[in-house]
This record gives sequence, C-alpha cells and structure tokens, in this order.
Amino acid sequence: MGRLFVVHLEGKVYSCKHCRTHLALYEDIVSKSFHSRHGKAYLFSKVVNVTAGENEDRQMLTGMHTVADIFCVGCGSIVGWKYETAHEKIQKYKEGKSVLERYKVSGPDSCNYWVGHEAHGGSDADDA
Repeated sequence: MGRLFVVHLEGKVYSCKHCRTHLALYEDIVSKSFHSRHGKAYLFSKVVNVTAGENEDRQMLTGMHTVADIFCVGCGSIVGWKYETAHEKIQKYKEGKSVLERYKVSGPDSCNYWVGHEAHGGSDADDA
C-alpha cells in the first residue's frame, strides 16, 4: 500500500471526529447552508487528507449532480462528498468543491457536532 502522508493544517481546523485527522480550514468554507441525510453540512473550497470513491449521479434537492463520496485517510470513515459535475448551469459553482457533514467532523473549537438526526430540508441533501 505504501506510506501514508497526512497534511497537518495550521489555524482553525475541522478534523475527523473518529481519528482527529485534519480535513479543512475554517477560512475555506464557501457555505454553511448545506444539508445532508444526517443534518447540517458545510461546503469547502478545499479539503485535505481524503480519498474519493466512485463517481455517481445523485438527485439532490438542487438537481442532478455527479458526486463522489470522500473518506478520511486516517480511519476510512466517510466524511462527506465531492461535487464532480453539476448538471444545471446555476449549480456549476459547486464543481470541484467538497461537502463535510458536521456530525462527522470536529470543529475549530474542538466541538463535536454530533447532534443526531436533524435533516429537514435545506440546500443539498440527497433526495432519498
């Protein structure tokens, strides 16, 4: 498999709630108004220490998107998804960006966002 190199971020860091691997910086948040099946989520312009799964088309609240689930390289937990292609012109700004689900990460203040199931509408939860 080879040697695993993990990027260490400086500043206000979001990390995996399971293994504390750094994932993103507060300053890279594009939007806090996203939702997932499990609750609130943030859209980031850049994430690190993740691997992407297979691309798949998903019908979301804002339309059809080609996305790939993203996994923490430290523990393998799914932490969100990456937008590969937005099929609607108005949604193109999401391409290349990633969503981290709040309940799967710890925030810059070391706060765990695990608050249970709270998905009730929003920007981009799966429509299933």
